[in-house]
Amino acid sequence: MAYQAGGQRPAPRPVPESLEAQAYLHDYATLLEAVTFPSVVLDHRWDVVLSNTAFETLFRGIGPHPTAMPYDNFLRFVLFHPDASTVLGDHESSWCLPMLALFAAAVERHGHDHGLQSIRRDIAQDPIMEAAYRHGLPHWIRAVGEQALAHDGAVRPLLHPDPRWGATDCRVVDETPRTLHEMGYTRMTLILRPARRATPTGRRPARARRTASHLTVVSAPDA
Repeated sequence: MAYQAGGQRPAPRPVPESLEAQAYLHDYATLLEAVTFPSVVLDHRWDVVLSNTAFETLFRGIGPHPTAMPYDNFLRFVLFHPDASTVLGDHESSWCLPMLALFAAAVERHGHDHGLQSIRRDIAQDPIMEAAYRHGLPHWIRAVGEQALAHDGAVRPLLHPDPRWGATDCRVVDETPRTLHEMGYTRMTLILRPARRATPTGRRPARARRTASHLTVVSAPDA
């Protein structure tokens, strides 16, 4: 799946035309950098508008990918990067399915957006991902309820490259001020928790790199 996703890098993200908006984002980047937890500003396509050093540090071990780097588009990273599960714990249930649910809601609101349609086409290229999106996701949303779309406040596992954090959890906090919201942006901060205790053997669980299609919430469609 990851090696198929997209044929080219996402188009360069537009800069706000207003000088006042540009100045606001410049100053907001300074504020973002002062935050010790990973924090990122995203547009409605999950393109990264701003990110801080803590966000970049979290993903410093991620290998290169033509279309799914976490610093370019966070949704593409979650869905398509083969290294995503080395940082995002319980990758399928805690990250992929919630992000697919948010993506489905975004498609309903912005159905003609070229960036979202590009992601939709890449989902369709992988049979297991497509089956999860079309069949497994609606079942999961019904089972989970409204909280399936409640990104803010969700607690999700992480595998931080810094051993001071290690295998831990984070709370996803949406702290979008009015001005960012009016620009069509969302700010997401991952509030890290102290590292979990080591396993009984004294070692933390190994990080498994995904080498093939990874969604198992539904079976692959019959040939």
